[in-house]
Amino acid sequence: MYPIVRKEKLADNIILMDIKAPRVAKECLPGQFIIAKTDEVGERIPLTICDYDREKETVTIVVQTIGAGTERMMALNEGDSLEDFVGPLGCPSELCQEDNLEETKKKHIVFIAGGLGTAPVYPQVKWLKEHGVDADVIMGFRNKDILFFEDEMKAVAKNLYVCTDDGSYGFHGNGSQQLQALVDAGNTYDCCVAIGPMIMMKFTCLLTKKLEIPTIVSMNPIMVDGTGMCGACRLIVDGKVKFACVDGPEFDGHLVDFDQAMKRQQ
Repeated sequence: MYPIVRKEKLADNIILMDIKAPRVAKECLPGQFIIAKTDEVGERIPLTICDYDREKETVTIVVQTIGAGTERMMALNEGDSLEDFVGPLGCPSELCQEDNLEETKKKHIVFIAGGLGTAPVYPQVKWLKEHGVDADVIMGFRNKDILFFEDEMKAVAKNLYVCTDDGSYGFHGNGSQQLQALVDAGNTYDCCVAIGPMIMMKFTCLLTKKLEIPTIVSMNPIMVDGTGMCGACRLIVDGKVKFACVDGPEFDGHLVDFDQAMKRQQ
């Protein structure tokens, strides 16, 4: 069993949990994910690792209510336990690997986090900050009410730009529009990492391709099983079949067939 040592409400349908999971906390890196089950009859839920503390042996996850499985998980409280917590799964972010650190330090990086995509963006930016790499971050939400992790992200980002679709807070527009505004203002970037809803990543990649900014995306949204067995996360990357859970979850966004992936997501 995996005890819940902290539970925090981030928004009406979004919560944060710290899970006591010594083996996962010892080995995980930014970009990876876990599979969680509330009990023996619960669904397998793939969740990106939002943070981890190797000393406290905890892993942080962020959960949004999207179905019966996540509703059951959100009903649990501190002191309760998850039946299963498997990981780390998937490949770590290429930017957050010490073998690539010297090359990464040469890049001016911008992250675009869409909604819940803020959770997997945070550990990457935090890792880079700890290793002497500054990165700009754009956080996009539908409105101010569902904004979370602003202070946490501000502490690790070089520059943080918050935008809302309805203009209720920060820049009035989406992440792609904010990026265009930054480029128009003279900012230059060597790499973009976009994580969020599928449609958001698609349009971000259309823009960054035009701007000639290499872009990494995370295909977590189409994962189900997390081990490559179910085939639900099959996608086409550069004309080749890949599986988000075992080959990713991160891929070159300019090579992903988003239209095919979004049909599969349905």
